[in-house]
Order: sequence, then C-alpha cells, then structure tokens
Amino acid sequence: MRKGLMAVVASAAVTAAIALGGAAAGSAVAQSIPEGYPADYKSTVDAATKEGKVVVYSSTDAASAEPVLQAFRETYPGIQIEYNDLNTSEIYSRFISEVAAKAGTGDLLWSSAMDLQIKLVAEGNALTYASPESAKLPKWAVFKDQAWGTTLEPVVMAYNKRLLPADKVPKTHADLAKIVKANASLFSGKLTAYDPEKSGVGFLLVSQDSKVDPNFWDDVASAFGGGAGRLYTSTGAMLERISSGEHILGYNMIGSYVRLRQKKDADLGMVMPQDYTLGFSRIAFISKEAKQPNAAKLFLDFILSKKAQEIMANKADLYAVRDDVSGEATPAALKKELGDKLKPIPVDSSLLEMLEPAKRLQFLRRWQQAVKAQ
Repeated sequence: MRKGLMAVVASAAVTAAIALGGAAAGSAVAQSIPEGYPADYKSTVDAATKEGKVVVYSSTDAASAEPVLQAFRETYPGIQIEYNDLNTSEIYSRFISEVAAKAGTGDLLWSSAMDLQIKLVAEGNALTYASPESAKLPKWAVFKDQAWGTTLEPVVMAYNKRLLPADKVPKTHADLAKIVKANASLFSGKLTAYDPEKSGVGFLLVSQDSKVDPNFWDDVASAFGGGAGRLYTSTGAMLERISSGEHILGYNMIGSYVRLRQKKDADLGMVMPQDYTLGFSRIAFISKEAKQPNAAKLFLDFILSKKAQEIMANKADLYAVRDDVSGEATPAALKKELGDKLKPIPVDSSLLEMLEPAKRLQFLRRWQQAVKAQ
C-alpha cells in the first residue's frame, strides 16, 4: 500500500475497441458474459460499456493487482480502470469527504481495513447487489449483498535471516515477548509493526489480536515497549527496512506482500504463528453514489470469479478466498498448514465493536502506554 500514489491503469485495447466502432464493440461485449451468469447480465455489461470506465480506490499495491487488472481489461476491453493506489486510512478519509461534498465518489472501494469498510457499509454508503459469484464464496465472506471478502491472507511475522539467529525466531505470539525480553540489546529499535493510530489495517489487526489472544497486552504489546519497536503505515516501508537490516523482525505483516518480497530477497523469512494466525480479507463494496455502478458490478464480479481468484493465487500472490481454487496461496493450502489455528476475520458487523469511539480511544491509550513502557 503505497501512500498517496495514484496509478491510472489503462490499455491500448481500450482505444482499439472504441476505434472499431459499435459492431465490433458489441461483439466483444457478447463474448464477455461469463458462463453460468443470468441471461439479463448482458444488460449490465452493455450499460457498463457505455459508462466506459470504473474508478477503484484500493489499498492493494498496483504492482500486486496488475495481473488481475490486466485480465479484467482483456475480458472487458471497452472499460478503462482508474486505479487509485492508497493506504487504508486515505481511502476512508477520501471517501467520506466525497460523500460530504455530494459530488460523487469512487465507484468501488477495495481495502484491507476490514472494519473501516464495514463501517462505511453500515452507515448506508454501499449499493446492494446480488453478485452471481456470492454463492461461490465462504459464508463468512459475504455481508448482506453489500460487502465481499475477496482474499484470505495470513497475518505473519517477517524477519531478516542474516541478522536473526534461527533459535531466536518466534514461532508464537508468546514467543515474541519472551525472546525480545531475553535479548533486549539485539531487538532494541529493531522491531517493526503497523502504527494503529495512523493505519486502518494496523488498528484492525492489533484489535483483533486483543480479541483472540487473552495475553495480547502482556505478550505482544509489551514486546514493543522500552524503545524496541518502530511503527509505520505500510508493509512496503517495513519490508524495505527489514531487508536493509535497519529492523530485524516485523509483526502483523501482510503475508501476500511478504511472499512477493521473498522472490527478490532470499534473506527474508516468514512465520505463520503456530498458536494462531489471523486471516484477513480485502473487502470490496460498490459505492451507492457510484457514477459508473454497472462497471463497478463487472469489476466486483470479476475479482470474485474463479478466473481472477486463480490469478490472485498463482500470479498476483494475493491469496484467493474461494475454496475451489488450487495453488499455494489458497484457503486449502493455508488450512493444510495451519488447521484450526487459522482464524479468518469474518466480514460482518462484529468488526464495528472496536471502532466505537470510546473503545477505540481506550485501546489506543493502552497501546501507547504499552509501547512507551520501560
């Protein structure tokens, strides 16, 4: 998630499709109706093609999303993608500002800050839509035909193999606290994690930790005290610093980005905690104020489709959410490795609990006290 970066992704195929004229475009549209979809889906495709583009606000790095975006362009060559690569807090702030201004919004929001996404949906900002793909998803990944979990990604620890001895690599959340406290000089200023005050996904993950792990404050939070930890707003920034040796271990990292980085950095290690591993999802919803609602429907259906999910699992390193997809980055592979230790965060209203102002403030104050403690 690169802060403030806007990637407008287009294709020469778009210009070519327009140049060919109505007949050729109509032929392309006719071929674009997915197999098994209702017959009236053609009207959605036709309307989307007339709209001509879809505006996406996403926390998924443009580089990681590109294989999926390219496949969408090939499937619907008459629709441009304006892809805004933002961090999770920026997506939320930008959207609510647009709603307040009543000047239109992005068409589809796709963010890993699951709680902020559900908050926007609960406040009446989402278009209700019966996606033809909903029945193919796990039940926990669909919320009221208004929000959809598109991935199931492990929340991991990442570390520098050159600088962290194998016997000091934590295997569980409790290990993290014990090892850091026993090796204070080694870890001083060398731990990194999301800043929950500035990062939407950062707050989501540590607040979920506190719900799953009764020892969270004594173990994980305390490990960051006494100057051991440094906090950031993006996985990319943390991975850069782990690879360079500025930090040696990162906590609550997005597993898909770690796997992608490992392809370039053989010294980067990854741990899926053996006591429990959170599984988070990038939630997508269509704005009720979307200027291109039909194109947004096509984009949503596409990223939920088996074709796109296979690309996520095997080319984009984003981890699929569908059980009928094969590959390393799939629910089946995660369940095989983790069994019941995999804890998917459900796409439902329970995500709103920690966003209540009083609870959020109380949580952040306790976090501040923990990370500053000597």
